[in-house]
Amino acid sequence: MQSIKEIKDYLQQCTIEELDQAIQAFSLDERKGVKSAIASAMKRKNAYENEQNRLELMLQYETACYEQGLDLIAGVDEVGRGPLAGPVVAAAVILPKGCKIIGVDDSKKLSAKKRENLYDEILEKAISYGIGVVSWERIDEINILQATYEAMREALAQLNPAPRFILADAVTIPKIPIPQQGIVKGDAKSLSIGAASIVAKVYRDRLMETYDQLYPLYGFASNKGYGSAEHIAAIKVHGICQIHRKSFVKNFMPTEDNQTKGAFGEELAVKQMRRMGYEILERNYRRQGGEIDIIAKKDTYIIFTEVKYRTGREKGEPCEAVDKRKQAHIIQTAQAYIAEKELEGDFRFDVAEVLEEDGKTFFRYTENAFWLT
Repeated sequence: MQSIKEIKDYLQQCTIEELDQAIQAFSLDERKGVKSAIASAMKRKNAYENEQNRLELMLQYETACYEQGLDLIAGVDEVGRGPLAGPVVAAAVILPKGCKIIGVDDSKKLSAKKRENLYDEILEKAISYGIGVVSWERIDEINILQATYEAMREALAQLNPAPRFILADAVTIPKIPIPQQGIVKGDAKSLSIGAASIVAKVYRDRLMETYDQLYPLYGFASNKGYGSAEHIAAIKVHGICQIHRKSFVKNFMPTEDNQTKGAFGEELAVKQMRRMGYEILERNYRRQGGEIDIIAKKDTYIIFTEVKYRTGREKGEPCEAVDKRKQAHIIQTAQAYIAEKELEGDFRFDVAEVLEEDGKTFFRYTENAFWLT
């Protein structure tokens, strides 16, 4: 009689096609370990069948084209319409008729690692693919919608052989003589569009990681050019770099010098707090009647930190600006945050002071600067 381990290993090594026969062979074995191994094998088989059904559903648009004798179907999608920096990227992919690639879906639903793995598989199995990249300068020149169309046309122009029909995510691409259909949320409904969305996303993410090495102040490797709080704060402190879309960032540029200095103070406070072991949870949390510069966590405490920046001491120490009125607004806003997040535990109100004096920058952090009364 085979051991439980031998049976378990055998079931794990079986292909999906072999599983039915293997499960049947061990179905009469009453040992608990064998039953558990069979249950795991059944779970794997069911997951595979469910995925095949999902992929079959995602091929419904392609199948309709095949039935009309159209055998070269290109899926087209773009990535990067919303970021403040970097290019917009489109991909066009022609997959073999009836091709099913396990895991292909809307790229936004997938982890970065899963997208990377699928990217290689898609390019390996594709009949043809193309990638269109339109720069930030061009986006500013013709607007993001027209730049997106341009990237899609560029991607399609690279396909060889040329497609006989195009499935596009949500749009009808102008100036294209090939018949096409725009599908709302097509990256989740069409396998070809889903594949294109993954290719475009991975390609653009890699570009932004490269730009991060050239412009390290903006966190492009993590935010990919999107308007995260840290990215916007960096713009306010450092201004824009070469790859920023000027038509997108104008609302984030400081209009007064004190805004720039305030953003600098907050950025410095965040860096210092992280060095002190604080985990930053939120920045610039706003509710009617108040704002909290930094919400952090350390040990058992949720900490609400007010940042105050001053050049010189003519108006007193920075912390003196956190008067009773300001404290009341911070407390009210903190209570809204606590209620919103349904938090319980220890809470604290701190003040971070940034002082520029005699060409030097000083930082002071005060815990329990004031209390909830």
